Amino acid sequence: MKPIVATLAVLLLLLQYTLWAGQGGLRDVWHYKQQIAEQQEENRVLSERNRALEAEVLDLKQGLEALEERARSELGMVKEGETFFQVIGE
Repeated sequence: MKPIVATLAVLLLLLQYTLWAGQGGLRDVWHYKQQIAEQQEENRVLSERNRALEAEVLDLKQGLEALEERARSELGMVKEGETFFQVIGE
């Protein structure tokens, strides 16, 4: 009877080791959960950035006002026949 109990105890310890520290064990599961959470956060940030860029692209494709505003502010362009006045701060 004692050899059977000892054998079962050893098997139980081996199974517990595999569960806690072996390949695919709880330690790996915890590590993978951390990686998934980090990747989901990165995906969320990138999705927000993509939505902002997509909105900007649509605005530039459809609206001439956005394109004209960019040309005026970033490139200093003026319309033909238009006079540009620069007001210096007081």
